[in-house]
Amino acid sequence: MVHNAMQRTFKSTANLANLLPTGTVLAFQVLSPTCTNLGRCTGCTACLVAFCGLSCFILNFTDGFHRSAGAEGKVQYGLATFGGLWVFDGAVSLPPEIAKEYRIKFRDFVHAFMSVLVFMAVVLCEKNVVSCFYPVRSENLEQLLTTLPVAIGLLGSALFVVLPTKRHGIGFPQSPPP
Repeated sequence: MVHNAMQRTFKSTANLANLLPTGTVLAFQVLSPTCTNLGRCTGCTACLVAFCGLSCFILNFTDGFHRSAGAEGKVQYGLATFGGLWVFDGAVSLPPEIAKEYRIKFRDFVHAFMSVLVFMAVVLCEKNVVSCFYPVRSENLEQLLTTLPVAIGLLGSALFVVLPTKRHGIGFPQSPPP
C-alpha cells in the first residue's frame, strides 16, 4: 500500500513537470531583463509576455510518437488537431486510425489554459515586468501580487494532478513503442 502511494506521488510529480511551462519560463527569465530594461520598459515587454503566453498555450498540443520498427528509437513530433496529429516532418505520416488517437480533447484546453495561468503567475513575480505595467502600485495591488501567484500555483497543481495528460510534448520522454 505504501509502495503504491509512493508510485502515484512520483507519477503525479512527473506529470507536473510535463505540464508546467518550464521551457517558456526559462526563455522568459533570460529575455525579460533585456526587454524590461530593468524596470524602464520598452515596447517589447508586452510582446515578450504575449509570445511566451502563446508558446505556453500551443506547446500543450504537441505530442510525440516512435516511428516504425525500421527506425527504432526515432521520435517524431507533431501538433494535435481536431482530426488527429499533424506531424512536423511532412515526410512521415501516421495511419489515420492511429493519428485519430492524438486528437485534441477538452482536457488539452484545460491544460493549456492552466499552463498560461501558471506562466502569468511567474510574470507577476517578476518585479521589473510588473513595474512596466503598474509603475505606481497601491497597497491592495501589492497584496494581490503577493497572493495571486500562490493561489494560481496551488490551483494549477491540483488540476494537473486531478487531470493528468497522456501527451508527451517536445522535450519530454516518450513511452516505449507498443
